[in-house]
Amino acid sequence: MKGITSVITTAAMICTLGTMTACGNSNNSGTDTTAAEPPRTDDTTIAFETTVKETTTSAIISVSSEEDETETDTATKNTLKIGLICLLDENSIYDLNFINAMKETQKSLGLSNEQVIIKTNIPETEECRDAAKELADSGCNIIFANSFGHEQYMLETAKEYPEIQFCHATGTLAHTENINNFHDAFASIYEGRYLTGIAAGMKLNEMIENGEITEGQAVIGYVGAFTYPEVISGYTAFYLGARSVCPSVTMKVLFTGSWYDEATEKEAAQTLISEGCVFISQHADSLGVPSACEEAGVPNISYNGSTLDHCPDTFIVSSCINWSPYYEYIIKSVQNGDSIDHDWTGDLTTGSVQLTKVNGQAAAEGTQKIIDETAEKLEKGLIHIFDTSTFTVNGETLTSYMADVDTDPASTPDTEVISDGYFHESEYRSAPYFDITIDGITQLNTKF
Repeated sequence: MKGITSVITTAAMICTLGTMTACGNSNNSGTDTTAAEPPRTDDTTIAFETTVKETTTSAIISVSSEEDETETDTATKNTLKIGLICLLDENSIYDLNFINAMKETQKSLGLSNEQVIIKTNIPETEECRDAAKELADSGCNIIFANSFGHEQYMLETAKEYPEIQFCHATGTLAHTENINNFHDAFASIYEGRYLTGIAAGMKLNEMIENGEITEGQAVIGYVGAFTYPEVISGYTAFYLGARSVCPSVTMKVLFTGSWYDEATEKEAAQTLISEGCVFISQHADSLGVPSACEEAGVPNISYNGSTLDHCPDTFIVSSCINWSPYYEYIIKSVQNGDSIDHDWTGDLTTGSVQLTKVNGQAAAEGTQKIIDETAEKLEKGLIHIFDTSTFTVNGETLTSYMADVDTDPASTPDTEVISDGYFHESEYRSAPYFDITIDGITQLNTKF
C-alpha cells in the first residue's frame, strides 16, 4: 500500500473536497447520483446533481485517462470495473466522502467512465444484495459497500460470486469468515477525533481566559448516532484530546438513533446547549448540529467535512476518513493479481485519516500548530490515544480489558486489548471495539 502525506498540512485533499452540502431529508428508495462533470482538479467542493428515479440506475463518473501506457497496462486497466454502493447520497456528508474519494481515485488511476458505477440510496436490506448482484452481473471486478448494515448482504453475495472481490467499510466479519473474496476496511479515525478534540480544548481554554466561562463550565456536548463502539471510540478519543489541553473539561453525550436525521440532530444539539454545553461536536451525518451551533453562537467541530461555508463564525475543524488509499490499494491488487487483506486499517501515515484546515476566525490562536505537533507524535508512535494512564473508569485505572473482537451474536468478550499501558484500538480488527464509558463522560441516553 502506498503511503500518502497527511492532509493536516495539505488543503487540496478529500476532506476539503468533502465540504458539507445543504442537507435535505434523504430517502432510501434506491436512487443514484450521476456526476455530469469530470472530477475537479482544485480544492473546491465537487458538486453533484441528483435525479430521483423510480428504479435504480448507474452513476457514471467522468475522468480522462493517463497517457503513455504500455499496451498490456492499458488492457489490464480497461478490463477492470468497480462498483460503489452507498447508503444515502451526496446530501449525506458521510456518503459524499466516499463518492468524492472514488472520483479522486478514478482520476489518479486514469479509469474511464464505464469503469466506475456508483449506486446511492441503497438501504441496509435485501436491496443491498440486489444492488451487489446487479453490479456483479454488469461486469464489476470489485464491489464496495459503505455502511455497516450492508455487510451481511455483501457476504452472501460474495459467496455466490467467488471470482469478484467484495469490500466493505466498517464491517466486523471478514477476519473470521476467511473468505478469499470478502474484505473489511476501516481507518483509525479516533486519531483524527483526538486531534480535533485538542482544538476543542484550546477553544475552551480561550473562553476560560477571556472570562466567558469558568473552568467548571467547560462542558462539551456530543451528538452521537448510536451507542456503538464506533461512536463511543470516536467521542472518547475526542474527549481525551480536549482534556489533554483543558483538564477541567467534561462531556455529555446524546444519541439520536439515526445516522442521518437533520431535525433530530439539530434538536439534540439544542438540548445540549440548553443544558449548559458550551462546545458541541458530533458523530452524525447532516448539517443539523452545525446549524444549531451557528444559530446559537456556540463553537463546534463537525465530522466528514468542513461546514465553513454554512457556519463561518462557529466551525473550527473537522476530521474524516479518506478512502482513496484503500480504493487505490484494492484496485491495484486486482490489476496485479495480488491478494487483498481480509481486514485493512488505514491511519495518519497512509493518508487515510485527515483533517480540514483550521478556521482561524473561530479557533483559538495556535491551534493548527499544536495539532500538527501532536499528529507527528502519533505518526511516530510516541503517544497512544487510549493510554490508560490518562483516564479512569469508576475511579480506577484499567489494567485489563476483554473486548468482543471476533464478533458473535452475544457480543462475547474474546480478546485482551490492553497491554503496554494502552488500549489497542483497531489493531486486532479494523472496526472499533472500544466500548467503555470513562470518567468525565456522561451518556444522557442510549440508542442501539
